[in-house]
Amino acid sequence: MHIFEKKIKDLDIIIPKLSVPIANYVPYKIVNQILYVSGQGPIVDGKLIYKGKVDVDISIDEGIEAAKICCLNIIAIIKYAIKDNWDEFGEIIKIGGFVNSDPNFSNQPKIINGASNLLVNIFGDQGKHARFAVGSNSLPLDMAVEIEAIIKLQ
Repeated sequence: MHIFEKKIKDLDIIIPKLSVPIANYVPYKIVNQILYVSGQGPIVDGKLIYKGKVDVDISIDEGIEAAKICCLNIIAIIKYAIKDNWDEFGEIIKIGGFVNSDPNFSNQPKIINGASNLLVNIFGDQGKHARFAVGSNSLPLDMAVEIEAIIKLQ
């Protein structure tokens, strides 16, 4: 068992199946050993789990959970793109986090830490990444959080 699979198992994490895009785009693209992952929402089994504005419609803790679900969907895409061969995974380069929030909310980094912490817990130093965390007045389907990613492959 690969160390990442063991870590996922030890953390009692279930990696979902690849989600179907909600519009006319692909879930990922590989160019020159760089995996670009389209924005992922807090969707489980085709159902949007967290909707609305963080700290208005859902709590900050729920926003953090939403970010974790987004991240699990990113990991599902990585796993699919590398055909379950973790030796093909290089490192997380960057994630971009969008938080559906009102103009006075300023804890976007705390929300996106839900994803950042999960990546580091699973991938260690290979999970450390650059990132941005910004607020948005709305997101597609009224998602609470959306995260995109850039990953280096071997």
